[in-house]
Amino acid sequence: MKTLYPEITPNQIFYLETGTRHSVYVEESGNPEGIPVIFLHGGPCSGTKPDHRRFFDPERYRIILFDQRGCGLSRPFGEIANNTTQDLIDDMERIRKRLNISDWLLFGGSWGAALALLYAQQHHGRVLGMILRGVFLARKMDMDWFLKNGAGRIYPEQWRRLYESIPSRDRVNLLQGLCNAIGGGNEIAQRRVAREWSAWGGQIALGNAFQADENIHVSEQMVQQAAMELHYAEHSYFIEENQILDNCKQLLAIPTVIIHGRNDLVCPIEAAFSLQHALPEADMIVLPNAGHIAQSDDMIDALVSATDRFARRLAHPGVAVSQLASH
Repeated sequence: MKTLYPEITPNQIFYLETGTRHSVYVEESGNPEGIPVIFLHGGPCSGTKPDHRRFFDPERYRIILFDQRGCGLSRPFGEIANNTTQDLIDDMERIRKRLNISDWLLFGGSWGAALALLYAQQHHGRVLGMILRGVFLARKMDMDWFLKNGAGRIYPEQWRRLYESIPSRDRVNLLQGLCNAIGGGNEIAQRRVAREWSAWGGQIALGNAFQADENIHVSEQMVQQAAMELHYAEHSYFIEENQILDNCKQLLAIPTVIIHGRNDLVCPIEAAFSLQHALPEADMIVLPNAGHIAQSDDMIDALVSATDRFARRLAHPGVAVSQLASH
């Protein structure tokens, strides 16, 4: 079973100016002459972590990480003005051009998988391939599962806490009610919603391993993070309904690996199968015991194996990723 590569530090770090208030944190590590790969984090508003560099062989990959607008070390944190999906796609292009990269591998999980697919649909000539984990398609049915009539039937206690974190008059439309509360001027209401939003996400992502902390201090950063996630959800992730699947025909020639945990309750596995149906040449890997997070042993093994296979494929053009040994 494969594990993460050893810890490494970036070769360079810079802030990308965007022509708006946003300065986007970007780092590069690994081999400057290696295969360019960009890591797309989830959320929105989760940010990158040092371990995200470790999914890639630093001898073979030129590893690009960036924190999306308002996330992680990007500045200002939590800013939602000029913060849309198209802005993030445009930032990726700015990064590619700034680093003089002709084309690159896309590696994204959850929201990052959606962003990878949307970027590829606009810039498919710049994409060497895609590794997608925990597929999120940003459809109405996906948000309904998360908030309305799906995951709440599995963890009704935690869902009820989220539901009751807003006034009863606003509960007819839970998403809008949460947005109204987090965007209102009542600091107590904002912090209550931020606490329960974070707890609900943790419960669904971690399952029985999650332990709620009712005494947790709700920081301003937690409020801002919840506000950004709800900002994207309120605006349907700034895309048309079913836009990702409807435009997959543009991606048929791009080598793609889809990795999904059977027990993923954040992004149910139906999304991955729907994507594989739209991309019939993609390699589909279902992990029977994995959930949503990328830190489980079997998920790490699958992701590192995929990056290793891509490195070999790009050294042997014309060979399918699935035909290359994983070890």
